Amino acid sequence: MLAGAVLALLCPAAAAADPPTDRIVIDVVTANGSGCPLGTTAVAMSPDNTAMTVTYSRYVARVGAGAEPIEFRRNCQLNLNVHVPNGLTFAVASVDYRGFGHLERGATGLHQASYYFQGQGSTQRSGQRFAGPMNDDWQHNDQLAVSERVYRPCGVQRNLNINTELRVYQGNSPRGTASFLTMDSTDTAFSTVYHLTWKTCPAR
Repeated sequence: MLAGAVLALLCPAAAAADPPTDRIVIDVVTANGSGCPLGTTAVAMSPDNTAMTVTYSRYVARVGAGAEPIEFRRNCQLNLNVHVPNGLTFAVASVDYRGFGHLERGATGLHQASYYFQGQGSTQRSGQRFAGPMNDDWQHNDQLAVSERVYRPCGVQRNLNINTELRVYQGNSPRGTASFLTMDSTDTAFSTVYHLTWKTCPAR
């Protein structure tokens, strides 16, 4: 609550706005974690500037046959510099998470995510649990109410932090079997999509 009040003071009375028409550039400042080794993550803004996509190519958590003990958990921490035109600010309105899962009977899995602007005291979190048997695509939508949306402070450069995590637990699944969850994709079919909403900053 305190963080939201501080941000409201930094960006008072901002009015809803259409997305900018100029091309928005996103710089990946850092990408750290076992789910996003160097060169395996791509970030891009949609042509109409209404959504940002994050695509992973080696984001797989797995257990069982052929898996190392540490592979049950995979995570990625992205720090993004979104070059927003002067006079505008944005917030994440909703997120579409997608991937594929193969879980043997008795195995379970977990997807967790958070996103926040640098300097915020609180984060927006979402999560989803899975249970075997499963062998299918998975999808999770995190929809934020208008009152929950946190905008980047006006007139201040704050990077967007995105943290994601996958976990798979073998449970009482049969020995010799393997289970996994993935957010990776070679054809962008499983890109994570961050839908944005825009506002005009008040004149100074």
